Amino acid sequence: MDAGVGAQTAPTPTAAASAQRSPAMTVLRDYVTLTKPKVQSLLLFITVTTMYVAGDPSIGLVFLTCLGGALSAGGAGAINHAVDRDIDRKMVRTADRPVAGGRVSSTAATAFGVLLGCASFVLLSLTVNPLAAALSLSGLLGYVCVYTLWLKRATPQNIVIGGAAGAVPPLVAWAAVTGDLSGTALYLFAIVFFWTPPHFWALSLLMKDDYAKAGVPMLPVVRGEAETRRQILLYTVLLYAVTQLPFCAGGFGVAYLIASMTLGAIFIYCAVRLLRSAERRWALRTYLYSLSYLALLFLAMAVDARLA
Repeated sequence: MDAGVGAQTAPTPTAAASAQRSPAMTVLRDYVTLTKPKVQSLLLFITVTTMYVAGDPSIGLVFLTCLGGALSAGGAGAINHAVDRDIDRKMVRTADRPVAGGRVSSTAATAFGVLLGCASFVLLSLTVNPLAAALSLSGLLGYVCVYTLWLKRATPQNIVIGGAAGAVPPLVAWAAVTGDLSGTALYLFAIVFFWTPPHFWALSLLMKDDYAKAGVPMLPVVRGEAETRRQILLYTVLLYAVTQLPFCAGGFGVAYLIASMTLGAIFIYCAVRLLRSAERRWALRTYLYSLSYLALLFLAMAVDARLA
């Protein structure tokens, strides 16, 4: 019996090697988590599609712009982890994040974030152009200094004002291809800016209790769920109007118009259903659709530009 137990518990060479690799892999996974890769995926998709709207970039330019953008967004995410560690520890969704969970120190996360931000600025400056580098840096500073350090803990309008930082990727992409900014680039910035409140407020309805526990003045905590649902509908209608401006200005054609009207109508439908129902499933559906909405809208822009 003893021999049998020993045979079952004795580690094999493969298991031993795996155990030796585990701490290193855990550290690597934690540092990757600091960069918020899930959030970055949509930002990078917007970057790529915008670049093909702006012109005909080489694969190399697309790669370098995305790499620079990923480093910048990752740096902002890492610093956010460090600054918000006290909030994260109080919320179920974020309690096990690397800094909140105590696996990475706040000093290390901040240093990592600053290093990524500096690397992004240098890379974009040397391989893309200074304007793209400056815009990317402004997005990082806006997210860290304006949103994370100030607005998030101070006002229920944190998402509205702080959303400007998250709307920078189209500007970076446009500048990378053309070397300057045009009216169409500003329209794309505005689309992401007005998309941000209904997207995050739908999520905040699902996370209301956690935000209240952490003391974060998100709209449903301060103004209530009914008002939040009204604001989601208001901003969704505003977003629909803003998405028509690029077509009206001659920046896009009929393919984009049809896509923007269809996608926008579905978004408004979700917002109306959410307004009329306090069920969590409509908050979840609105949040999930908002992700698909933005990706499909920017894809429609790229397709329309190729058809022109």
